[in-house]
Amino acid sequence: MTIVYKPYQRGIYCDDESIKYPLKPDTITHVMFAAVTISCIVIIISSGEAYLVYSKRVYSNSDFNQYAAALYKVVGTFLFGGVVSQSLTDLAKYTIGRPRPNFLAVCAPKACTGYVPVINCTGSLADVTESRLSFYSGHSSFGMYCMLFLALYVQARLSAKWARLLRPTVQFFLVAFAVYVGYTRVSDYKHHWSDVLVGLLQGALVAILNVRFVSDFFKERPPRRVRSEGVDGEEPARKPSLQIADAEHGNHYGYRNSPGPL
Repeated sequence: MTIVYKPYQRGIYCDDESIKYPLKPDTITHVMFAAVTISCIVIIISSGEAYLVYSKRVYSNSDFNQYAAALYKVVGTFLFGGVVSQSLTDLAKYTIGRPRPNFLAVCAPKACTGYVPVINCTGSLADVTESRLSFYSGHSSFGMYCMLFLALYVQARLSAKWARLLRPTVQFFLVAFAVYVGYTRVSDYKHHWSDVLVGLLQGALVAILNVRFVSDFFKERPPRRVRSEGVDGEEPARKPSLQIADAEHGNHYGYRNSPGPL
């Protein structure tokens, strides 16, 4: 959307204290955010699916590689939700065009008094454009989506008894990182607190809906049927099954009780 669409340029009040904050560097840079997020996704999903396929708790009916098929389903579900979350974020940010808290520092206008419908900025055009995209914190929404998706994945997949303490510990650090990223966006004057709150809620909502209605994490799987074949691919002859006679109508030999002599 940055290429094909420009954010809505709303007028500003020059005496608005909420957009007069100084320009600060990011506490969580884009590289650090991407490194942590991608590392968590790769390590948790790849190791989780490998363990489940090895223990035969997850299987596919296709003749393709079981591990590749399992990864395809999980990664595909994750990417679908990620595209939905980011699309909703960009749609809101470019449509509303709310200035960031450091907008005047980035814009650096020559003169600004009262209400200005169109402000004449002297700063970098790319920075000014980015500074008009405060509504919805992209880091908060996408970070919360990724970490909550992984937390729900761990809840569904890591259900062994030995993981009773490990599971909530991993989930805590995942969600805590997403919340911490949101906090830094406020302290670095990149977003208003309401932007971060909306971003966290939107990311969490998309993750929950994606796991609930798109993925099969919490769906019960029927036991896998093992098909046995006889000679030359023919099905073996079925053996007659033994049935237990009704105790009220037959004895333990399977004969029906006949009425006794009168």
